[in-house]
Amino acid sequence: MRIDRYLKLARLIKRRTTAQEMASVGAVRINGRQCKPSSEVRAGDIVEIAYPSRIVTVEVLCDGENELKRCAPGKAYSVREERRADPEEKPW
Repeated sequence: MRIDRYLKLARLIKRRTTAQEMASVGAVRINGRQCKPSSEVRAGDIVEIAYPSRIVTVEVLCDGENELKRCAPGKAYSVREERRADPEEKPW
């Protein structure tokens, strides 16, 4: 599944266009590597998302579209780390 679609369906980001923009500017990483909005994400991957005030690291638990739509919020991923980000400097 595409990373932008996953972030939307897993409810980590509200809109898919926002997820696309974040991936394009480098605020999303898969397994430590910068990705494009069309990059594939699979179960077991580690995704880092840099929000304006925090950085969240999650592990993908389910990656099927039908599974994500039926999944309860928070069951599509497990949070590994959450830390504050300095808003004045870019995290990557």
